[in-house]
Amino acid sequence: MKFIHTADWHLGKLVHGIYMTEDQRYFLKQFVDLVAEEKPDAVVIAGDLYDRSIPPTEAVELLNDILFKINVELNTPVVAIGGNHDSAERLSFGSSWYRKSRFYLSGKLDSNIVPIHINGVNFYLVPYAEPGIVRQLFADDTIHTHQDAMKKVIGKIEDSLNPNEPNVLVGHAFVLGGKTSESERTLSVGGSGCVGAELFEPFSYTALGHLHSPDALKHDRIRYSGSLLKYSFSESKQEKSVSIIEMDDKGNFDLRVRKLSPQKDMREIEGFLDEIMDPGFYEKQMVDDYLKIILHDEGALLDPINKLRKIYPNILHLERKIDITDMKKKQFFTSVKEEKKTELELFQQFYQEMTTSEFTDDKKAVMTDVIEKALKDGAAI
Repeated sequence: MKFIHTADWHLGKLVHGIYMTEDQRYFLKQFVDLVAEEKPDAVVIAGDLYDRSIPPTEAVELLNDILFKINVELNTPVVAIGGNHDSAERLSFGSSWYRKSRFYLSGKLDSNIVPIHINGVNFYLVPYAEPGIVRQLFADDTIHTHQDAMKKVIGKIEDSLNPNEPNVLVGHAFVLGGKTSESERTLSVGGSGCVGAELFEPFSYTALGHLHSPDALKHDRIRYSGSLLKYSFSESKQEKSVSIIEMDDKGNFDLRVRKLSPQKDMREIEGFLDEIMDPGFYEKQMVDDYLKIILHDEGALLDPINKLRKIYPNILHLERKIDITDMKKKQFFTSVKEEKKTELELFQQFYQEMTTSEFTDDKKAVMTDVIEKALKDGAAI
């Protein structure tokens, strides 16, 4: 049995003021082509189809179009769940008649989780739910954390699970030890949003969504597919992909990944303004990519963002490296009079704590003149 595992499409995503819908459309067209090529027995989407509970119209239309192509035109079963960004109620609409076309969409958690049987594999769909929802659903006042909630849900599944058959859990959770990025919404304060990997031991494979890197967790049978695209510059070095699982009748599987190319990559460029604007540099660049540019220049720069955008139209963020470094080095500065430092020594200490630039002899000479003049003027008053 072969299935494709993907998640975290976040349709309707807004990144630095830019709607990513057209980029998502470009990527998903490649995904549909991949499904047509691979001919899987199912496509699994592990949550966060949308980026918000009330998505923009364009995002809804895009999802409808892509799922129609996969499920109806390519006649491929779809197994999908809601994530923490989705609206459980909105995704649950139509679920009863979706199943007639082998479209299995679970937006809301149900107390009776009946597996979906596809080519000998049992898929257990566990959409995202807050611990309070699970506590109410199962009338269990001991449930307070995501760990408690997932333990309860999996315990219910185990009551009827056949360990001699391949069993796959499709979930949306933060497994302890997973690596996060800036574009993921925190599930809970502190560690209460985490679940332990040991909970998924009954399953041959656990197809997860939520963390955006395919390398977020190193585990033999638990995997994050990663997000559809890069949604923050903390993901700029990640390689996005979908996971293809080929499973035998005992639950053993082979995994391979397929990488798809975005219309515009999300990258960082670092250097001096003149270097970055030099044709010898930018002619070797994909100048239409979404960029974060970090400038090394010191001192004032006249309108650097508009100068850069004449070459790189999709700059989303501009930073000065010296400002970043200075912010890291700044500490609360207190003048300690009992040390009996001279005015020049006190200024040098202040300068070194507030900047990363060297306090050169020329600067020292200038400050010596300024201090001496100030002291003379003060004495004359």
